Amino acid sequence: MQTVQTTGLASTSRKNRTRSGRLAALVPYAFVAAPLAYLGVFMFWPLGRQIWMSLTDTRLMNPTHGDFVGLENYRDLLTDPQFYTSLNVTILYTLWTVVLGVGLGTVAALAMDRPFKGRTIIRAILLFGWAVPNVAATLVWLWIFNGPSGVANEITEWLGLGRIQWLTSIQWALPSILAVTVWQVAPFVMLVMLAALQSVPEEVREACRIDGADGLNVFRNVTLPYIMPTMQLVSLLVAVWSIRRFEIIYLLTGGGPIGSTSTLVVQIRLTAFEDYELGLASAYGAVGLLLALLVALINYLFERRRAKVMSK
Repeated sequence: MQTVQTTGLASTSRKNRTRSGRLAALVPYAFVAAPLAYLGVFMFWPLGRQIWMSLTDTRLMNPTHGDFVGLENYRDLLTDPQFYTSLNVTILYTLWTVVLGVGLGTVAALAMDRPFKGRTIIRAILLFGWAVPNVAATLVWLWIFNGPSGVANEITEWLGLGRIQWLTSIQWALPSILAVTVWQVAPFVMLVMLAALQSVPEEVREACRIDGADGLNVFRNVTLPYIMPTMQLVSLLVAVWSIRRFEIIYLLTGGGPIGSTSTLVVQIRLTAFEDYELGLASAYGAVGLLLALLVALINYLFERRRAKVMSK
């Protein structure tokens, strides 16, 4: 009798352990379920709707009754000169934002990594551009670039360069937008890169200096390999943000003059809310998504190549 009871208790204990093991195995899925539900409702579902809408002739005046037209919207894009202009502007804007924003931010981080008097105050001043809300900062820059009374033209006149139509000329509109964008992006890059620089082991750099290496060699052989993963990640973030950036461009120029600053995102707004063509605007959005995925793929291939080099 005692043996039967012992066997029953052991069996019950095994069942409890099995049940506990199953519950423990479900815990990670329970934690992931909420974020996945959020992404599904607010990201994947709208994204799927957009891709479907790009295959229809949906119009803003009747957004729920678009007929399926297949790839007609994409064929219209490929025959529209404005599409190629917007794509070219987007690529140029993204490339220059990454090069200048990441470059200047990294240089500023290298400067802030060195101890000097007043470093904390200067660091706070440099972070001002990133801390100010985008719309407020853009309105300030709109006043700075104002033709008749802007500060920028006061400076150029004082330098003997005359007045420049910063936001209304094809030559200067995109560089002006780039200047504002880099002013906002570089502080964020500086903050991230400064954290990466402070994680570089000082004893490794000191050993390199003892071996006779100068500052440039120390940076190239010690500092750069340590901060390269962070630089790569922040470059990817800046690139994706630049592809989908809207408020700075639209508030400063509205995509003008003559479409010279109209990126894909700005063109989506113009096509959807001025031409009322939601299907065609969705096709613009799909192209922007493909461009962002291409940037992510390039980053992935670069990371794989760097990992192979580091493993040798």
